[in-house]
Amino acid sequence: MPRVSPDRRMATRLAGACLIGLALASACDFAQAGSALPTLPAMGPSLRKAVAFQTGEPPGTIVIRKNEKALYLVTGPGQALRYQISVGRDGFGWTGTVTVASKTEWPEWRPPKEMRARQPELPAMVPAGPYNPLGARALYLARDGRDTLYRIHGTNDPKGVGFDGTSGCFRLTNTDVIDLFKRVAVGAKVVVE
Repeated sequence: MPRVSPDRRMATRLAGACLIGLALASACDFAQAGSALPTLPAMGPSLRKAVAFQTGEPPGTIVIRKNEKALYLVTGPGQALRYQISVGRDGFGWTGTVTVASKTEWPEWRPPKEMRARQPELPAMVPAGPYNPLGARALYLARDGRDTLYRIHGTNDPKGVGFDGTSGCFRLTNTDVIDLFKRVAVGAKVVVE
């Protein structure tokens, strides 16, 4: 398990306290307005299935086939779990071999500066939680020890899976990303084809 610095732990606690404060303030605002609290986003269906899969990669390796909009987790000789995913839209696709550098439950989202330049309305950061666009889990991808800024992550919009629509990340339903998160080790190889 990766070591977490005391500063990071404190920042996480402060962020959690802020979120609780925001949630309480929002609940009071809704109560005063006579409205119900907003419903939590759906986790989405599982689009995972066990399949025959021929590869020379060892178990634990992720193979992403963008043309199929599929992520395969190799489970044994000739076997894999297949997850339906969304992939990078035109101009945002990429290929190569990377590794899972870290994993986070209910991650915060910091849009890269290039994305914010294209979409200035984006915030600098969206706090962790059920309304975050990265969904329930994120696997952070690195090449040669450097963050690629690409992720394998969930979505709070179950209809947001199965097409070319991301900025280079790979999106699963929250149900499936939680399952994948449990099965994949930090350091796992990820082959993007």
